[in-house]
Amino acid sequence: MAEGGDAATVAHEAGNAVQETPKAEPEKAAAAAEPAEPAEPTVRTIVLTGHGGYDKLSVQQKPQPKAGKGEVLVRVKAAGLNFSELMVRQGLHDRMAKPPVVLGMEAAGVVEELGEDVSGLEVGQNVICLAQTGMWREVVAVPATNVFLMPEEMSYEEGAAIPLSYLTAYFMLFDFGNLRPGKSLLVHIAAGGVGWAATQLAKTVDNVTVFGTASASKHDAIKENGVDHPIDYRTRDYSEEIKNISPKGVDVVLDPLGGADTSKGLQLLRPMGKIITYGSANMVKGENRNLMKMAKTLWQSTSVSPVSLVKTNKAIAGFQLAHLTGEIDLVRSAFQDILNMYKDGKIKPRIDSVWAFEQVAEAMQQMNERRNIGKVILSPEKEPTKPAEGDAVPTSPIKKKKPSLFRRLSKRASRSKDEGEKKDEVKQEEPEKADDNKATNGHIQQTPEDEKIDGEAAKTVDGKVGEAEKAAEDSAKKIEDNVGEAKEKVEDAKKTVEAQVEQTAGKLPDTGTSAKIAVDDIFKEAEAKVDGNIQNVEEKLVEGKEKAGDLVQQAEEKVEEAVKQEEAPTEPAAQEEKKEEAPAVEEPEKTQVTIENPAETDDAKAAAADIVPADDKPVENEEKGAGDASQEAE
Repeated sequence: MAEGGDAATVAHEAGNAVQETPKAEPEKAAAAAEPAEPAEPTVRTIVLTGHGGYDKLSVQQKPQPKAGKGEVLVRVKAAGLNFSELMVRQGLHDRMAKPPVVLGMEAAGVVEELGEDVSGLEVGQNVICLAQTGMWREVVAVPATNVFLMPEEMSYEEGAAIPLSYLTAYFMLFDFGNLRPGKSLLVHIAAGGVGWAATQLAKTVDNVTVFGTASASKHDAIKENGVDHPIDYRTRDYSEEIKNISPKGVDVVLDPLGGADTSKGLQLLRPMGKIITYGSANMVKGENRNLMKMAKTLWQSTSVSPVSLVKTNKAIAGFQLAHLTGEIDLVRSAFQDILNMYKDGKIKPRIDSVWAFEQVAEAMQQMNERRNIGKVILSPEKEPTKPAEGDAVPTSPIKKKKPSLFRRLSKRASRSKDEGEKKDEVKQEEPEKADDNKATNGHIQQTPEDEKIDGEAAKTVDGKVGEAEKAAEDSAKKIEDNVGEAKEKVEDAKKTVEAQVEQTAGKLPDTGTSAKIAVDDIFKEAEAKVDGNIQNVEEKLVEGKEKAGDLVQQAEEKVEEAVKQEEAPTEPAAQEEKKEEAPAVEEPEKTQVTIENPAETDDAKAAAADIVPADDKPVENEEKGAGDASQEAE
């Protein structure tokens, strides 16, 4: 009964399982039939991850933006790189959001989608975009008010090169500068994006004389662009050069440098002249932010009272396109004038180079090192390329550190030792002569004792190299500490004196500038002393490194000389040693031969020679000489 009951129970459960199975399968089938949610599209984006060097830039996949109300979705074909982005990367720009942030203020591309309430544009049109930031993406969403139709004959690279450079030059020359026929103009960095644009726009006005600063290698290019008097700012004082040609100075100065150059520009102005500042390029030196350079530039910046301007009939203005975001009608009107000039053939941007998104660091380095002539462009569609051999292109910003002098010498010593060991291995494999197991072909084979001596000598050389390298590193650290302390002292002194100058300027407007100049001279003198001290310490460090290198080289030479003496002793020298040691062989104590008859003397000598070989003692002396040479090298 029990067995029958168990069987019935099993059958009942099996039936339930069979009935439940059809219900589960439709549920799984329905779940499988449901469509999976599509993955959110992403686009390649250049992101500034923090303030600092080139390594703070990276290409990342970010969600593709969507066209909101009043916006246009544009697929970017080319984007412009400006000096302001270099300052943003170093943390010197006050209008940019904190990292992580997407940079880029200008681009050109194709309309992909129109947002709600957008009119006057169509999908597929080529357009130019302008924004506060965010243009370094494959796809961007831009307010329709900041989108402009590209002329048919314009390339995407030219479209991305025009907005910031030409708008900046346009407002400075024609709004602030009021440039008119017969006037003169000074353009700094004439081969840069803004400098190139300013020269072309100035030449749309009759009889305008343009002075342009640039390195000598760029003079032919800027002259072709319209500069009348190119000046090499690296080898000549541009202020003196201008006064030699135009003693009264110039009517308009465009100043992107700041610091002492602003003061020089103000002094170069004719009566009724204007200087327009639009940057502080002097603050940017090298890949990372330089606090000393910043302090110096800020300190040397001009502080002018209204009274002094009244007395000299001069004007100072400042411009930055990023601060005109609320004046879109003004910007659109100016940009339309610029596009009309392009259509008429009066202006044409020059493209210096086009870089892939992944090469944004190299592109920035190109601009930071002042190698560009014209505009630097980034392209999301361009594949990263390796420079061809002989091409004048910038090197990778991530440079491999060159080994120190001591490390190179140490490697050379180790390499010499390895080569010597290989030679010894080859010699040991050669068959030895039966009658002389210590010499082969006139060369003395190195004994284990000699190898030990050589090993100790090599260790001594390596030890001295390590000590010298450690001493150099300690000296370098001390230099950095001294430089840091000196910078802090100079900065503290600068703040104290600057506060006093501000008080003086407030009480005496007419003499405030004179006081500032006097204090500036004091600051320059203090800075010169700091630079002199730093240079003195660096010279001592170089001298110490050279002495250490000489010691290591001398040690290496002694080791090599000892090895040569061991490996290849000259035949005459070996024979001379045998001759000098030969009498020691014929000692009566070792022969044990009794001479009873003078006639038997020759036979006794022969017997003695047979008992004690004449070569034994010279070989021992030769080995001892080799060991002494190794000890001398040590």
